[in-house]
Amino acid sequence: MRKLDIFNHIMPREIFDLLEVWVPGHPIAQLFKGVPALWDLDEHFRVTDRFDDYQQILSLSNPPIETLGDESQTPEIASRVNDALSGLCARHPDRFPAFIASLPMNNPEAAAREAERAVADLGARGVQLFTNVNNIPLSDPRFFPVFETMNMLDLPVWIHPMRLANHPDYMTEDRSEAEIWFSFGWPYETAACLTRLIYSGLYDRLPDLKIISHHMGGVIPYFAGKLDLGFSQVFTGTLDHNPAQEEYGLERPPREYFGLLYGDTATNCSLPAMQCGHAFFTSDRALFATDAPFDPVGGAYLIGGTIEAVNALDIPEAERQLIFHGNAARLLKLDGF
Repeated sequence: MRKLDIFNHIMPREIFDLLEVWVPGHPIAQLFKGVPALWDLDEHFRVTDRFDDYQQILSLSNPPIETLGDESQTPEIASRVNDALSGLCARHPDRFPAFIASLPMNNPEAAAREAERAVADLGARGVQLFTNVNNIPLSDPRFFPVFETMNMLDLPVWIHPMRLANHPDYMTEDRSEAEIWFSFGWPYETAACLTRLIYSGLYDRLPDLKIISHHMGGVIPYFAGKLDLGFSQVFTGTLDHNPAQEEYGLERPPREYFGLLYGDTATNCSLPAMQCGHAFFTSDRALFATDAPFDPVGGAYLIGGTIEAVNALDIPEAERQLIFHGNAARLLKLDGF
């Protein structure tokens, strides 16, 4: 069965080499030297060739474009990145049917323009945004034009979590410990971002907008019951009435908006987590993704384990096909799928 990985990461070699030029001494540049499958195509292919009928929709890995320069610099960086990703797809169409564009979100006007250019001129099938823009929430009104542009283009927005070790676990500290910022901070960050976007009225203004949440929505599926019984609802509402809906001026109950999201299967190969996420998103809104190559073996663990987990879901084969490639082909408008 064809498998279309819609959220994995790569850093074209020319972009990897430019990191030191754009941000000398960037710690990511040192860390990524230990992940050659990210920037060395020969190593990348050595890993991915182990899996039959497997293709990738490319997206740039961390760091976000907006962290690499000021608002006058990042538009050119984004352009270089998207040109490089498009070039990889053009040279290897059987491996990489498409890519999603990176945007200079610290310059929202330029970001909207780059989204249009990447789609119209380079064939991008959507854009990747991070959950915050240099610590400014993605729900801030200044970023609305980017969502408006993607709604007009009728292509998805991928949401990737962004939180580092300098985000403390407790207010009395200045750093996260025990990798909590990553293990549990990223799933929370994802849920917080999506919730803020929903409560901002984004879907009321753009009801056809398509958002794909990384890591199957973070903590949202596991705590979906809290969407049906909110805090204020316990004390001042009823089972059928959530006062937060009125407070934020939402046209529908909050829970209904979460049902408009899409979730990917990047659950670090955990079948129970995927079962929980699948129960929330259903087969119609779940898409195959692995988060490769970020494991100690260049992505082989994540790719193989995620395939096994999807295959282990107790669903009809027709629904499995939707998850592996059908939903992505429809959302990304890919011919031949």
